[in-house]
Amino acid sequence: MTGTQDYFARDPSLAATDKGRYFELLEVDPVEFTPGLEFRPVIGERMLVNFVRYQPNTMAPVHAHEEEQVTFVVDGEFEFDLDGDVRVMRPGMAVLVPPGVPHGAKTQDTLCYEIDVFSPPRRVLVEVTRAAANAEEIVVEPPGGG
Repeated sequence: MTGTQDYFARDPSLAATDKGRYFELLEVDPVEFTPGLEFRPVIGERMLVNFVRYQPNTMAPVHAHEEEQVTFVVDGEFEFDLDGDVRVMRPGMAVLVPPGVPHGAKTQDTLCYEIDVFSPPRRVLVEVTRAAANAEEIVVEPPGGG
């Protein structure tokens, strides 16, 4: 098999590790580490896809992490700083950020909607998402039931 047959082949030795899930992105609880920067993460076993919305004049400070990241712009634009190489990214553009490489982004007077893919899942985002989910599971009933 080659090409199409290889790509769409089913490996009988594989066993599912979990069941798949569908998501309505607006129902994914948003995470905000900084005002104007909203993350809606969809977390898998070995990757995380983060749907990100920047408000105008919002910055993600330069940082580095152990996860590999691919960022691509869906709508609007922002300036992306890849270890000092700063470029304006617009729809259809993508950037690969290897582990440990400093990077950051900021919008000017426009919104930006972009998608980040992390492998493995971005540890800090997973921890914050889990903590928020656990907090929501704790329901304290007022005395008298309501």
